Amino acid sequence: MVRTSLAAAALLAVTAGPAAAEGLSVTFADAAWDGEHLPAGQHCSKFGGHGATPPLVVSGIPAPADAIVIEYNDRSYQPLSEDGGHGIIGYRIAPGSPTAELPAVPGETAEGLPEGTWIVRQNRATGSYARPGYLPPCSGGKGNTYVADVFAVRLTNDGYEKLAEARVTLGRY
Repeated sequence: MVRTSLAAAALLAVTAGPAAAEGLSVTFADAAWDGEHLPAGQHCSKFGGHGATPPLVVSGIPAPADAIVIEYNDRSYQPLSEDGGHGIIGYRIAPGSPTAELPAVPGETAEGLPEGTWIVRQNRATGSYARPGYLPPCSGGKGNTYVADVFAVRLTNDGYEKLAEARVTLGRY
């Protein structure tokens, strides 16, 4: 069981339930995101960007789900390559809705997030790369591949249960 902070004081426990094998469909809601290369400026401030998560459309959401949790990772850099190395963000959704439109969430902050979103766990970057909240791609244009692992979840008193999942490639930077 992995413990992650929800907002300030609440803790969520991440558990994979029996339905975790079901899949979701995830598409970009902004045509600037093509899954190949990052759109201009969608990287970290260390390299002159003002990155945010891409807005996404998630479909195939199982009826019991009441949130989407996304783990952002740099597949090319081992320390941040899995389990939300670039941060984990939660998005509340309407229970029973098979589709959800998720807004862009600004990077490098835990403040001013869109309504219904929260930082489940901030990125694990260290040194001069360390920033609060979600860390946008920050490899300095070295060709790293960034992905988002998307989970439809049911919130519980002590955490959440994963019901369905998908991976989307955000692009290379």
